[in-house]
Amino acid sequence: MRWPAIILTAFFFFTAVGVGCGSEGVAEMRKLPEPDTDGSIPVEQAMSARRSVRSFTEEKLTDAQIGQLAWAAQGITSPRGLRTAPSAGALYPLEIYLITPDGVDHYVPQGHGVRRVLDDDMRAELAKAALNQRCVAEAPLCVVIVAVYERVTSRYGERGRMYVHMEAGHAAQNVFLQAVALNLGGVAVGAFNEQAVHRILQLPDGHVPVYILPIGHPRR
Repeated sequence: MRWPAIILTAFFFFTAVGVGCGSEGVAEMRKLPEPDTDGSIPVEQAMSARRSVRSFTEEKLTDAQIGQLAWAAQGITSPRGLRTAPSAGALYPLEIYLITPDGVDHYVPQGHGVRRVLDDDMRAELAKAALNQRCVAEAPLCVVIVAVYERVTSRYGERGRMYVHMEAGHAAQNVFLQAVALNLGGVAVGAFNEQAVHRILQLPDGHVPVYILPIGHPRR
């Protein structure tokens, strides 16, 4: 076998197994249950019932519930790739991370699945980074919204950072309303150390955490 053929064979092998491709390349995507698009309650009822919930039971969320919440944040809703939350220029600068007792997963809108980042329960560490807010440690799910500003600032300049923050707000409200429809509750957490969260979630360079959304069964 000549050297060019050897190099080409090696390229396709390492591409297939995902070596050197970051967190998305080292873990196989696990499909989530298909999202429900019929809805159990009217959106007006969900808006009326939404309240900040900071105390949760220990009951875990199902894959269907987690998938529904991830879809609400950034799920694909059209053949053109448009998503549940509006995005400036349809550039989609947000990445969604799902922290549960079982580990840390990165949501992949294309295919509606997740890739495992960490197998450890990082909620206690995440709570420390969030100024020891107990709701972060107790929630069976923390949705962390991460921004990749360059995707938008490359087109819109520095004003694009504002567009990213607007989109994060759109996604978060989708998650909270979806939580209500699932008989769950949640709260918006913005007080945290960005560098610490970046380290805990092993985020790539240029990925900035902007929102933590603890979600779970409200403690009555």
